[in-house]
Amino acid sequence: MKILTSREMREIDRIAIEELGIPGVVLMENAGLQVVRAIRARFGDVARERIVVVAGRGNNGGDGFVVARHLANLGARPEIVLLAAREEVRGDAAVNLAVVLKMGLPVIEARTAADWKKSRIAVFHATIVVDAIFGTGLVKPIEGLFAAAAEDINKSSAFKVAVDIPSGLATDSFEPVGPSVKADLTVALAAPKIAHILPPASERVGELVVAPIGIPPSLFDRPELKLELVEEGAVRPFFRKRKKDTHKGTYGHVLVVAGSVGKSGAAALAGRAALRTGAGLVTVATAAGVLPSVARAMAELMTEPLAETPKGTIAAAALPRAAALLKGKSAVLVGPGLSTDPSTAEFVLGLLPKIKAPCVVDADGLNIVAGKPDVLGRMAGPVVITPHPGEFARLVGRSGAEVLRHRLELVPEFAARHGVTVVLKGYRTLVGGPDGRVFVNPTGNPGLATGGTGDVLGGMIASELAQEKDALGATLAAVYAHGLAGDVAAERLGEKALAAGDIIRYLPAVLKELEGE
Repeated sequence: MKILTSREMREIDRIAIEELGIPGVVLMENAGLQVVRAIRARFGDVARERIVVVAGRGNNGGDGFVVARHLANLGARPEIVLLAAREEVRGDAAVNLAVVLKMGLPVIEARTAADWKKSRIAVFHATIVVDAIFGTGLVKPIEGLFAAAAEDINKSSAFKVAVDIPSGLATDSFEPVGPSVKADLTVALAAPKIAHILPPASERVGELVVAPIGIPPSLFDRPELKLELVEEGAVRPFFRKRKKDTHKGTYGHVLVVAGSVGKSGAAALAGRAALRTGAGLVTVATAAGVLPSVARAMAELMTEPLAETPKGTIAAAALPRAAALLKGKSAVLVGPGLSTDPSTAEFVLGLLPKIKAPCVVDADGLNIVAGKPDVLGRMAGPVVITPHPGEFARLVGRSGAEVLRHRLELVPEFAARHGVTVVLKGYRTLVGGPDGRVFVNPTGNPGLATGGTGDVLGGMIASELAQEKDALGATLAAVYAHGLAGDVAAERLGEKALAAGDIIRYLPAVLKELEGE
């Protein structure tokens, strides 16, 4: 599902209206009907509710007039508070305002903050408030009358329904630009927008429903629309049921290069996750001194001892043996728990260009690469990097705050420059492909903010890469399933108690659920 900017949405609206000939008033009618449908889904008999529609003078207000009309047709007695003079309403919105006036619905004009103070009592007495003040065109903070209205709507105990987007949010920014309505339910029209999906702005959205309004789906398939929300239906094919006539070689052999003294758990978690995600074989190559603890983690894991430094990390001298292990491997994971010891760094920088299979570079592998990111472009096979914001900041030479603020630009820029897939971990993980597309993952929760969850993700991605030819699709599937397993774990255990191993524990049930069409 595409995530649109306000400019992209306006262009699609224009094509639908001007080139396809769909009247704007028809799209407005469909929008209002979808909002009413969403309200009825939650309240049933709307005739029992005290409903107030707070409308602006633009098309968002026009949607609100349609909502009021259909609620009245269902037996409700909605009241409309118009934050403008009636004569200021133009176009399709004016058509629908005229209809509700002829129906005899009460329309109270509040042109100033003083007017609002007299009419806001309706909001405080309502059980449902429909926010139809501003739509997706807002770019600056609301103030005066509109800020006062948003503040009082938030103070009301009513259930708050936002038409398209909570008033006060800027569509193209995930940073709130000023005061805004905090909705309980937002009905996004035609497609989700950036503010709907990414925090902290998305925290004002409440439950999000994306509703079609009659725009042909083909208009959302244009190649210039680069931002997408990952949907379950798109990743299900990567978890299809297996054919009967297969064997372990069918599902690939993953090599995990990971671990050091004190961080053997990272190697073990990655290996276990790779097996549980379906790889036919998994070999963990690690520092010789920590191999026994990794081997005990799961009997099905194969292990390989590598030469180590006096500090118990993989040494540069291990490069020939590790290079030999690459033969016959379907995918490779490099990085979890390796450390950044100089000898280990020399080993990693020597190994990466020798890898021909799809490769995941994670954790300390990324910290080592940060000083020489061009090594990624010298790798023969598809490369996936899985940084958290701090690691990505080191890769791009920016601060962590800058990475978070500009992640929608930095992720595709880095991915395209180095020809890699970037998985920027966090709430609403971003996956950027080498072709400039960026995907937002909807699964996951704050319980995943604990040590080892990234190691699990690295193992899962490597496993999917070993089984699938579509590197980007395999990465998206692994990221989605990882977050979903975390959601199941949080539901059973609570977010606070969740540990990385719990993701692996609940992964089989998630994979079983994702099987099939």
